[in-house]
Amino acid sequence: MKIAIIGAKLQGLEAAYLAGKAGWEATVMDRNPDAPATGLGNHFIQTHINAAKQLHSLLEPFDLVIPALENDTVLNMLRLYARENKQPVLFDFDAYALTASKVDSNRLFVDMRLPLPAPYPDCGFPVILKPNRASGSQDVHIIDNSDQLDSYLAAMTGEHVIQGFVEGPAYSLEILGTPGNYYPLQVTELEMDHVFDCKRVLAPSNLARSLVADLSEIALAIAEKIELKGLMDLEVIHDPGGLRILEIDARLPSQTPICVYTSTGTNMLVLLAGIFFGNQNAPQTVQAGERGVILEHIQVTPDTLTVAGEHIMSSAGPLHLETDFFGADEALTNQVAGRPNWVATLIITAPNREAAWDKRQTIIADIMASYGIEHYDDTYPANVFPE
Repeated sequence: MKIAIIGAKLQGLEAAYLAGKAGWEATVMDRNPDAPATGLGNHFIQTHINAAKQLHSLLEPFDLVIPALENDTVLNMLRLYARENKQPVLFDFDAYALTASKVDSNRLFVDMRLPLPAPYPDCGFPVILKPNRASGSQDVHIIDNSDQLDSYLAAMTGEHVIQGFVEGPAYSLEILGTPGNYYPLQVTELEMDHVFDCKRVLAPSNLARSLVADLSEIALAIAEKIELKGLMDLEVIHDPGGLRILEIDARLPSQTPICVYTSTGTNMLVLLAGIFFGNQNAPQTVQAGERGVILEHIQVTPDTLTVAGEHIMSSAGPLHLETDFFGADEALTNQVAGRPNWVATLIITAPNREAAWDKRQTIIADIMASYGIEHYDDTYPANVFPE
């Protein structure tokens, strides 16, 4: 199977990793030769897709195409290409257009009477302010009073969403399929850094089975409502009042697919390809938590090891895959001998989550000892490295 991955940022990194696990021959394409995924596929093509006529000659050699970017211009050209050619493009353009807008997706949730954080001004402070179209934690702000809110709004352009800030554990669930035939996958648990960027993914989640069932029902209802044809990710927070939907994204996400694959053996990219090649049969039921997994991002400097959100990986240059990395099963990293500053996404597994965490603690301690590092920074929501 020869595949083209369009985009070499963090979504492209996820696609290239999963393609490698599937044994596919992956060619990564991006305008930036220093993007994270440029060194992870079998081949890399530096290209700036700025004309639809480029696509036929560029993509004709491949069995399928995987968009792994959020550039509307390129996505519109790929949509036109998909309409005019029989070559599978693994992307639901209609669902993505809806879910890429926080305003539109929130309006959908309200119409469906799904649980959301309270909207402003029906809630008290603090509130969370999100731009309508931005990825992840980009330009997300926690605001404590009306004066501060007015100041932020005066500086903003475009639409936005303002909701009550809710605290609690965060969870993610992917769902795949076509209308009438959807299947939710494993629920993963998310931990954020101080700018609300995901720094750590854990599997299996600690979410109660009854709430896992509730989350799956919500995902199924949304998928049917938007007539999803492919993959969607649903992110929620569990506060004292129950589950609260944060957002949905109809695209291949980053971080969680690797975690789900490592824990359950379920490769979302293989399942997604099956949908586009006409295999409508759901996979065997995934038993959540076949293995415990800790996936987290670390940044190393001469005096500090910091656990931080995935934004530290996006600007680190080309990454490569290492096995048995200071005891971690795998790592996506730019670390090389003699480099004092480096980053890594650690992928750590064990028979259960508690054992994976114990293993993780040893790995962090070994890295710090190997580099003579004295300081450890993982202060949000709490310092989790034992004294």
